[in-house]
Amino acid sequence: MRLHHAGLAGALASVMLTAVVAGPPAATAAQPQPKCTAPPLPGQVVNVTLADMGSGTKSPSPRPYGAPAPHEMTTDTKMTLSVAPATVRAGTVSLRVTNKGTFAHQVVVLPLPTGQTVGQREVGSDMRVDEAGRLGEASNNCGAGTGGGISPASMGWTTLKLPPGRYELVCNFPGHYARGMYAELNVTG
Repeated sequence: MRLHHAGLAGALASVMLTAVVAGPPAATAAQPQPKCTAPPLPGQVVNVTLADMGSGTKSPSPRPYGAPAPHEMTTDTKMTLSVAPATVRAGTVSLRVTNKGTFAHQVVVLPLPTGQTVGQREVGSDMRVDEAGRLGEASNNCGAGTGGGISPASMGWTTLKLPPGRYELVCNFPGHYARGMYAELNVTG
């Protein structure tokens, strides 16, 4: 009987070791498609993608007691905001924003002062940056303009008249800028 238990324990250890070495199964499904789509947008269209370290997660993983929930932001949560193309001509510019993250996000367009690079704005005690001089915002879930935030796997959009210059696109929800949600958009004459 003991030999049987030892064999079973050995087989179980072998399976566990294989799982640790091989890692989790590769994701075979594509990223979820947005819950809505933007209408045809006027002017030059800039695709803005919002993401966070939880992007692509299908279901919560087991967690030790006291660990944060799968969609709970921690001090090391990495977030990104990317734009394509990063340079457009002055005039009518539409931002088509897709949230591929696990948190709600927004995009606020701010002028970028001469000599300043993206990511250098001072973050206030409210964990946000000053929006003085803001030119527009995309934060309406499945809609244009300002709203309560773009939900995960969803979209929002806005259309602006932009003169030549450098602009910083930011997510200004508390803590998001400090975690990397900013990108530069250059507008040429």
